[in-house]
Amino acid sequence: MRRFRNVKIVATLGPASDDYEMIKALHEAGADVFRLNMSHGEHAEIRARHAIIRQVERDLGTTIGILADLQGPKLRVGTFARGEEELHEGATFRLDLENAEGTDKRVNLPHPEIFAALEPGTRLLINDGKIALRVDSCGPDFADCVVVNGGLISNRKGVNVPDVVLPLAALSEKDRNDLEFVCDLGIDWLALSFVQRPADVEEARKLAGDRAAILSKIEKPAAVHCFDDILAVSDGIMVARGDLGVELPVQNVPPIQKRLVRRCRAAAKPVIVATQMLESMIESPMPTRAEVSDVATAIYEGADAVMLSAESAAGDYPVEAVTTMDNVAREVEEDPTYREVIEASRRADRTTVADGIVAAAREIAETTDIKAICCFTHSGTTGLLIARERPRVPIIAMTPIRGTARRLALTWGVNCVITDELERFKQAVVNAAKAARAGGYATQDDQILVIAGVPFNVPGTTNILRVAPCNERLIFASDPE
Repeated sequence: MRRFRNVKIVATLGPASDDYEMIKALHEAGADVFRLNMSHGEHAEIRARHAIIRQVERDLGTTIGILADLQGPKLRVGTFARGEEELHEGATFRLDLENAEGTDKRVNLPHPEIFAALEPGTRLLINDGKIALRVDSCGPDFADCVVVNGGLISNRKGVNVPDVVLPLAALSEKDRNDLEFVCDLGIDWLALSFVQRPADVEEARKLAGDRAAILSKIEKPAAVHCFDDILAVSDGIMVARGDLGVELPVQNVPPIQKRLVRRCRAAAKPVIVATQMLESMIESPMPTRAEVSDVATAIYEGADAVMLSAESAAGDYPVEAVTTMDNVAREVEEDPTYREVIEASRRADRTTVADGIVAAAREIAETTDIKAICCFTHSGTTGLLIARERPRVPIIAMTPIRGTARRLALTWGVNCVITDELERFKQAVVNAAKAARAGGYATQDDQILVIAGVPFNVPGTTNILRVAPCNERLIFASDPE
């Protein structure tokens, strides 16, 4: 199933999209990767959705990536005797460890780790930032605060602490159980919430091993501050603008998004832009103009993927939301300005033979009549390197490993084909020509570029680049050996 765009679409599954016909329709409409949100749904529901995705993949003969998104530690206040209270600006309010129902003067905050990190002047944000408190005095089991922004506070509302690095692991006990479950199930990407430091990612990688690639969600100011270190130990990144927009001034988020996308691209690691991209389509069949511009901006920036959350998981128009995202992507990528922006932002430190070969492939493809760049890859690294170049022609990644193909489903412009293990470069060229023709990328009269590594089946050996015809007879005539 050929996509006529390069950016990928991630669609979250949920109550509105948990049967075979809907998941199939979402994939046919344009969803390349499906997100399983571990914050919602029992393991039995997650297993059923996973099975349906794999059935759709088999029935349509395509490659579909699956991303499991771990919940992360959730910081919440306790309950109130009356269910809710109104906090007024300038009033005092206490958070403590007392196991008693809350009033308009205090409420339980069952997280001693937070109190251990607080100091006078620290901000506490409640209910997605609608209520702001400033710590006046604190101890190991309490924090006396002044209400900076008042509002209605109710049972179990979330708490954000943007000014400090909390002494909390990114993986709760629930996350550890979920991690084992989804890795054994056979997911391709594992999204890690509440990342504050590289050690959080390394802990998840030790548990996941090689069963899934690790994608770090950037939603904390601390993660932004040490982003390069987190990127170095991650396989991919999600710019999770929801909590990021709560913990930072909202005007800071767009430039941060732009910087993070460019750094990911330079590192040849996929990046997803997520949260509220088509939020109004939860209830409306049409998006707002601002939402369309938001999606387009992420695509112009060179993001590998854009993501739908509640729009496809719980909305009234999941297929329409995916279709809208697909249409916006096609329109943007046909705009001449898009190529100007993408090429002006191309930046990479090329230090290896593989770096040089993929850069040369892009140059040759853009200066001659080449129809596609075909690469053979075991680990997926060559496909990632070619995608970093953002070439003007399609990328066909050929691999004998289905897991590699599924992980590459998240990467800009990469179209995956499952192939047999190969022993000779000539056979690789023949297979590439067949794949290019079968996918409609080229005809018998066209030329393609073929990238591979010799010896075959050894990761990290990309060392050959060849311009080849798409006609097997010409291939063998040009190289009888």
